[in-house]
Amino acid sequence: MKKVTYRDQVSKVLGISLIVFLLFSISVFAQADSAADTAGGDVKKGKALFNVNCAACHNLKRKSTGPNLYKVEERLAEDEGLDREWLYAWIKNSAGVIKTGDAYANKIYKEYNQTAMTAFPTLSNEDINNILAYTAAEPTTPPPPPGPEAEFNGTQQQGFSNELILGALALVFGILVFMLVSVNKSLKQVMKVNGVEVEDDGKKLPIWKAFAKNQFLVLISVIFLLLTSAYFAYGWMMQVDVNKGYAPIQPIHYSHKIHAGDNKIECKYCHSSARKSKHSGIPSLNVCMNCHKSIAEYSGTPGVAPLKEDLAKGYTNEFYSAQIDSLYSAVGWDKINQKYTGESRPVEWVRIHNLPDFVYFNHSQHVEVGGIECQTCHGPVEEMEIMEQFSPLTMGWCINCHRETNVQVKDNPYYEKIHAELSKKYGVENLTAAQMGGLECGKCHY
Repeated sequence: MKKVTYRDQVSKVLGISLIVFLLFSISVFAQADSAADTAGGDVKKGKALFNVNCAACHNLKRKSTGPNLYKVEERLAEDEGLDREWLYAWIKNSAGVIKTGDAYANKIYKEYNQTAMTAFPTLSNEDINNILAYTAAEPTTPPPPPGPEAEFNGTQQQGFSNELILGALALVFGILVFMLVSVNKSLKQVMKVNGVEVEDDGKKLPIWKAFAKNQFLVLISVIFLLLTSAYFAYGWMMQVDVNKGYAPIQPIHYSHKIHAGDNKIECKYCHSSARKSKHSGIPSLNVCMNCHKSIAEYSGTPGVAPLKEDLAKGYTNEFYSAQIDSLYSAVGWDKINQKYTGESRPVEWVRIHNLPDFVYFNHSQHVEVGGIECQTCHGPVEEMEIMEQFSPLTMGWCINCHRETNVQVKDNPYYEKIHAELSKKYGVENLTAAQMGGLECGKCHY
């Protein structure tokens, strides 16, 4: 066998080269990781710290209560010549940096109405490194939750299969009818062949003539028709202006499910007049702006996954963000420069709950004095994507509530005296609203 020259030398050279390359790669990656740890920080931890400490006043891409923070370290280094040590001092004690006469610190202080940034002395340098790493990273758009398209298509396929089943059943029914008619015709022919006489149906009186000659049946039928007509007419008239389930489309979509449900905003924060007024009132758009000055786009409720059925109906993050833009247009808010333009327009909300003019209802009497929860009348508003009238609001519905609801007397001196006297009269410990005069006509009607 012929010996291959230099095979051992080539193998040694290749092996040594591979080892050197691996060692070089490891050292490079180690240096990169070390640089990322010391200078860059952890983006994931930085995002969490940013949301807790910074997001209330700052946004990455646009001005908010404070300046935008996207690549803030790089911008300060290029434009102002400031390093990370300056950022450490500013974040931990901005007022102290301003007092030193620092030019950029005083510039920012004057630009934002002489409002000093909140000091964060408890944040360590490592925490600030993580926050700066998050502000320097490219924002990522979260992928849409999987499933809604597939589920929607599955629903369509299910409906198509149901149509096939109904069509097949209709075909089977048609075949059965055809077979019965054929069998009936065949039997008549067999009877004629065998000499069996078939009665002539034409010699019988028509049904309508036989019915007309029987006066008793005519009388009973007329009475039955009159009573049935009166019943349905009464039922139809009782539904006049009963708008249970009424859910109009509003000019700006407002989701009670997101605000009252996911974010746990109390009903009376927006409908504050329900505490002291007859009416609950339509909240002013300025109430919306208390939060939406800083919330310019919707990115989902933290910890709450969007429902697939909502996504299938088009209630996506982009849809909600467009509604916030409609709010800004109505109040005249410039989200880029964070100021009002003075060009506002009224929003023509569509009223949902509407009582007749001769009916008196006082929200404060029920909410404050009676302690009635809003959901008692308005239903689970925290679950409603589109607000609708939950209760019929009829007279009978109100009367039943007065008959079944006990008056809240504890810590309620308004009712203590009359409650004590009427309790003796009726011989009960707890009085219902009806027993305290809640069924008197004048209490609800002018």
